[in-house]
Parts: sequence; structure tokens; C-alpha cells
Amino acid sequence: MGINQFAHDLVVVLIAGTVAGIVCKKLSISLLVGYLVVGAFIGGGVLGLVDHPQGELELIAEGGALFLLFSIGIEFSIPELKRLQRFFLVGGTTQMLFTAVPLAVVAHWFGMSWGAALLAGAAGAFSSTVIVFRAISEEGQMHLPHGRGAVGVLLFQDAALVPLLLLVPLITGEGIAPTTGDYIALFVKAATFLLGILLLHGLMAIHTAAWLARLRSVEILALVALTLLCGLCFVAYLLGLPAAVGAFAAGLVLSGHRITKQIDAIVLPFRETFAAVFFVSLGMLMRPAIFIAEPMLLSGGVVGILLLKSLAAGVALRLVGLPWKAALGTGLGLAQLGEFSFLLISRAANTGVISDDNYNRMLFIGVVTLVATPLLIRYGFRLAAGLEDRTTASGMYRENHQSRAVVVGLGIIGGRVAAHLETCGIQVALVDLSPINLHLFAQAGFATFAGDARDAVTLETAGAHVSELAVVCVPDDEIARQVVVALRRANSAMSIVVRCRFQATTTKLYQAGANAVISEEVEATGPLLAKCSALIDGALTTNR
Repeated sequence: MGINQFAHDLVVVLIAGTVAGIVCKKLSISLLVGYLVVGAFIGGGVLGLVDHPQGELELIAEGGALFLLFSIGIEFSIPELKRLQRFFLVGGTTQMLFTAVPLAVVAHWFGMSWGAALLAGAAGAFSSTVIVFRAISEEGQMHLPHGRGAVGVLLFQDAALVPLLLLVPLITGEGIAPTTGDYIALFVKAATFLLGILLLHGLMAIHTAAWLARLRSVEILALVALTLLCGLCFVAYLLGLPAAVGAFAAGLVLSGHRITKQIDAIVLPFRETFAAVFFVSLGMLMRPAIFIAEPMLLSGGVVGILLLKSLAAGVALRLVGLPWKAALGTGLGLAQLGEFSFLLISRAANTGVISDDNYNRMLFIGVVTLVATPLLIRYGFRLAAGLEDRTTASGMYRENHQSRAVVVGLGIIGGRVAAHLETCGIQVALVDLSPINLHLFAQAGFATFAGDARDAVTLETAGAHVSELAVVCVPDDEIARQVVVALRRANSAMSIVVRCRFQATTTKLYQAGANAVISEEVEATGPLLAKCSALIDGALTTNR
């Protein structure tokens, strides 16, 4: 019965996730929103198709979060993490204190005991590492100052989870309260784990990465990546650390090597499938009926959380040097409750410190903030980009006077164009929706950007505003026209060359701002007629 129920739940979740993904793509809505909403729809609060997920399904959902964190770790390198120290220590501490203390006071004012209020405040201070990291990467903000600031704050939150979990028995009065020795032991374990990660990273850089590359085996790379991911998660668990820390560390070990992009592309199918299960399962926590009973209270709670957390993160990032506009914009992206928020709330509810009513209210507020997160991140990062990204990107792309070009679409044609431009001494930035299409070019040393070229932030990050040339090689003519419009808005002076399929589209592309349009229909006609003429001439000669 258990296996049958698990199979039923998994099939329902996968079908719901697939339908939500297709609808969101058609409507140009974030997939995360679709997963969360459809999760609420199939959960116990509405249809009840998957009311109480089986343990196996929860394991798959947790696996999705671990794969996402593994991919996040691959995006970084050890030197980059060292540069995040001030964001981690100052920014992270300030953000958590400025969020947890006011929330605890408000919760106590609404009737919670101080123990419950402190746990609620601590839970509210966490943001969603998985969602924010993913959104930062998709928006191309990972290596910009405000993106690094958000990452530093999130890493501090993850590190703060373990000591907070140790405090639960002390706050609730149940179990054995932690002693000073427990915290010393935790520090020693964490330091040992960190040293082990540094050692593994060094071994990978010196020996293992080159050896794996020489094997030229996708299967072995996949096994190495999965073994390292599972192994470090298990080691973290044995040391009393969150498995999430082990997943992030596994990505760090594999980062910065010649095989990094290839491993990321190999893991991509696992990551996206498991992540869909994770976000749909998270959406199942929502109970819409609660909102009908207390609309004003819950609406006020959602708005209050978003405002408080945005302001707290904004102040924290301002203290570490970001301009106010960039700091507050990034703060919007950190305004939601995170995965660890639900973990702390669940622990408190299981011990009876937080009542069932308050537990359900917190779950509803938390899930609603997650649904709003993609929109908040997009708006907030554009707010930050308006002041900071242009200056940063301009400085980055104007370090020398080398000519620059942007190639959009990395099929066979786009790849050949990029290679030709590079041999001509032009610095080329490559933009494509698929990381798989990009990873071979990244290994060859090209600057690659995974994202939608119709988005202004993606083009800004790729340096379109300081490039002299753009080449658009996407296979869909209407998308090509939209990309040309976005490129022209980003840079009115650049030259834009477009490949399109149909001759009828050329006029629209010129009107959108293209300088030159190459139609496949027109270009193919000449060689086709020449070949036909040659064959006809050959046949006539033979007959004579």
C-alpha cells in the first residue's frame, strides 16, 4: 500500500509540475510560481490529491533542494567566497538581528509566549536559499556586487541554522539544553569539515580534474558528481551539520576546473526534475481556507513580513558598502521566508510551543511570500541594476579597448559566428537560454551568459550596452524580432545582424532596428538553383 501511495503521489506531482511548467512558459511566468500554485491546488487545502506526502516523496523533494544547492556551489570558487567575508559576517548578522528581534516582539504582543515568539522571530529571519540563488543565477546577477551581497547573507543564514536548532530545547524547555561544550564541539566539527573541503578542492585542481577530463566519459563524470554530492551530504549529517551545507560544499569542490561546466550540464536534468518535485511539495503546505477565515490578519502578516525583511536586508547591505538603491532592491529579493523557516516552525509546533492555529498562519504567510518572490527579485534586481549594474558592467567591459560583440543563440550557426569573431580578435559574449549549449564555449574561454536575451538585465550583464556588434541567431523569427528590439533599447549605436528563416520577416526585423538581415530562404535559393542548373547541364551533355 505504501509503495502504491508513493507511486500515486509522485505521478500526480510530476503531472501537475509538467502542466504548470507548460502554462508558465506560455504565459512567460516564473516556473517557481507555477510549481507553488499548482502544489497548493493539488494539496490538502483544495483538491486533496496529495494530502499527506509519503516519506519517499519528501526525500525526492529534499533531493531537489540538494541538487539546486550543488549547482549553486559549482557557480562559485574558493577565492570568490573569501571575497564575501564582509557580506557574510556584517551583512548576515545585521539582517538576521534586524528581522528576528522585531518579529519576536510582535509575536509576543499577539499573545505568544516569549519562547514561541523567539522561535517565530528566528524562523522569520531566514530567506529561501534555493529560490534566491536560482533567481540570481537566472538573472545573471551572481557575480555583481548586489548579487554577491545577497549570497553572503544567505550563506550566513544557512550557517546560523545549526546553533539555532541547538537552542530549541532551551527555548521550549523540553529535552537537554545545549552546553558550552556542545557549541565548542560544533565549531570544531565545522572547522574540520571546512578544512576537508579545501583539501578536496586542492586535490581536484591538481590531479583529479585533468585525469577525469582525459577519460572523456560522461558516465564517469556523472558518477563522480553524484558520489561526491551524496558523500559530503552524509558526512555533513554525521557531523551534525545540515545536508544542505554538504551539497553546497560538493559544488565548491568541483568548481573552477576544466570539467566544471560539463558536470553542471550533466546534473541539469536531475536538478530540474527533482526541483519541480521540491517546489510543488512546498506549495502543498498552503491552506487557502485559512485566508478566508482571517483575510485581514494574514494580508497584514504577508505585507508586514515583506516590508520588514526588505528593510532589514537593505540596511544590512548598505552597511557593507552597497548604495541605498542597490541595497533596498536586493532586500526585496530576500524578503520571503525560506526552507529553514518551515523547519524551525515545524520543530516548534511538534514540541507544542507554537499552537496549530499559529503554525498554519505562519505556513500560509511563508508560502505566499515564496509565490511573490520571483516578481520581487525581478523588480528588486532591476532597481539595483539601474544604479549599480551599469557602472559595474561598464567598468568590467571597458578595461581595454578591444572590440566587443554579443552573439545570441548558440546553435551551429551561432557557434561558427562566435568562433570566427573570436579569431578576428573581437571579444565575444555568448547568450543562450540553455546552459548545455553554453558549457562547451565556456570551457573554451568565452564569456557565457545563460538567460533570455529579450530581458534588459541579461543584456546588461552580457555587456550589450558597450558592444559594437550583435549577431542574433535564434531559430524563431518572432523571438529574433523581440531580441532586436531589446538590443536596440540597450544600445542605440550598435550594429545588429540577424539571421531569420523567412523572407517575409525581414521587413519587420529592419523596422525593429536591425542593420542587416540574412534570410535562409533567400540565401538557400541561390545555391539550390546553381546546383539544379549544374545537374541539368550535366544531363544534357551526357545525352548529346
